[in-house]
Amino acid sequence: MAKAYVFLADGFEEIEALAPVDLLRRAGVDVTTVSVSDTRDVTGAHGVTVKADSIISEVAIMAPDLFVCPGGMPGASNLAACQQLGTMLRRQAERGHYVAAICAAPAVTLAPLGILKGKNATCYPGFEAHLAQAGASHKAERVVVDGNIITANGPSSAILFGLALVDALCGKDAAQQVAAGILLV
Repeated sequence: MAKAYVFLADGFEEIEALAPVDLLRRAGVDVTTVSVSDTRDVTGAHGVTVKADSIISEVAIMAPDLFVCPGGMPGASNLAACQQLGTMLRRQAERGHYVAAICAAPAVTLAPLGILKGKNATCYPGFEAHLAQAGASHKAERVVVDGNIITANGPSSAILFGLALVDALCGKDAAQQVAAGILLV
């Protein structure tokens, strides 16, 4: 069974975190939501408080198949400020495992780590310069998959982003089944 961590920091964009969690779980992926602080209660950008499954100090250093970083501000900045997460994200990318980010997170969380160098990526409009500074090529698309890096541009793409994650971990057939189950196709 595929395993994924979805990292949560105060100020995260709720739909960008919870839609992928839901879709991955529908596909049978073992998803753990992980708070990057010392408490499981994490409050999103729009005042929705979520109880994470775990806190970052409790999760195994060995990487699962997928790490997901939701966007939102200041959520993406709060993810970037977590040194332990930065180390984990670099290791995940170096091992060739999937690293995914949406909205501001590709630019604010991943780009400073060097993970996007030489990659195609997308992000929330207005953050493109961060990608360029990191050596990434910005693509004006909703979801961009480049090898083990999956990025999306914002809240309205959360479902498509989640389905791209399902496709990466479980295959195209599983992604189509999940899409049909939510009446997307």
